[in-house]
Amino acid sequence: MATGLVGSGLLRGQDGGGDILRVGLIGCGGRGTGAAAQALNADKGAVLHAVGDVFSGPLEGSLRNLAAQFPGTDRASVPPERRFVGLDAFRQVIDSGVDVVLLTTPPGFRPEHFRAAVEAGKHCFCEKPMAVDAAGVRSSMETARMAKEKSLAVVAGFCWRYSPSRREAFQQLREGAIGEVTSVFSTYYTGPVKPYPGDERRPAGMGDVEWQIRHWYNYSWISGDSLPEQACHSVDKISWALGDIDPIAVIATGGRQVPSKGGNIYDHFHIAYEYPDDVIAHLGSCQIAGGLKQNTDVIRGTKGSLLIGKGPVPVIEGENPWRFRGKGERNMYQVEHDELFASIRAGKPIHDGDWMLRSTLLSIAGRMAAYRGARITWQQALEDAEDLAPDGLALGDAFDPGGIPIPGSAGHRKA
Repeated sequence: MATGLVGSGLLRGQDGGGDILRVGLIGCGGRGTGAAAQALNADKGAVLHAVGDVFSGPLEGSLRNLAAQFPGTDRASVPPERRFVGLDAFRQVIDSGVDVVLLTTPPGFRPEHFRAAVEAGKHCFCEKPMAVDAAGVRSSMETARMAKEKSLAVVAGFCWRYSPSRREAFQQLREGAIGEVTSVFSTYYTGPVKPYPGDERRPAGMGDVEWQIRHWYNYSWISGDSLPEQACHSVDKISWALGDIDPIAVIATGGRQVPSKGGNIYDHFHIAYEYPDDVIAHLGSCQIAGGLKQNTDVIRGTKGSLLIGKGPVPVIEGENPWRFRGKGERNMYQVEHDELFASIRAGKPIHDGDWMLRSTLLSIAGRMAAYRGARITWQQALEDAEDLAPDGLALGDAFDPGGIPIPGSAGHRKA
């Protein structure tokens, strides 16, 4: 078996079959709860062994939700002694005897959690994005190399890579159905994800750090902003379409169109990625209520175009027309975990580390270019000194994350 199935004595599966895989959930929000359910559905021998969150409310709510999904079984029953709360809960989960960890906290924590899990020899599911700044990407690149050396599975939460219809569409692209790719235009236009509640809702005496973590999406130091946190899915498909090669540079615009009650993130971006051979990939994204809602990808080539999101299934128009005719689109979130656990059982662990971190840095580079009003080369993005996520913060600490960035200004400045 792969690293991670050995240790404190193997248990037997509930059906008397294979060895139990002990799962640790780190980050008990909606995405974490979903990932835990998918992990348990992926493998009959998987059990939820330990859970951790900064706050007790999401943790207890997640366990109630999971218990309801797995009635009549103790596969999602975690005793109080393996329920960990606080900023150090991730270490306690990792040290509790788990084999696989699900890293689903806000992404500002991801590099530290990923490093701790791999150093401890755990297989990892890493929700996207994998960092919020270049410093975090560099750290996670080192961690990914370590995971590969240890034969640990690393599966990314860039879920479209696990969509059967998208996989088949991109395979058509790889086989030359649209010729050489000449341009990409992607959109991720949606509404607000977690709107800021307003400072008047803040309880008296609550520290800055606790308040910001509770409303993490609105702060770039912990969310990365809306481009790396959500529209990164479209960035990842751009990279996939172009063969996961490094771009030359990035230019971008962005800002805050709708006044916010607080926080310091943009609500819209437009990114242009410069690739070799004069290929430009554009991404438009926003999180504005009442505006256009669209999630599409138009990949143009010398022989035709691959269209995703323009209809119910991907299609190719041009010299080699094609459409997905699969028997049904499997749930890509479930496929991620099915393949993760199957790879662990087979002793052939999946490793998504290289491309997942390229896509993460592509997203971050787009945000950097928009914040600064500058052209950012790929090398500059890799080497950038920006480190948004401070070390050693406590929940009660005072912390000024800065205001909404103004392009051309250094750091975060209030408009």
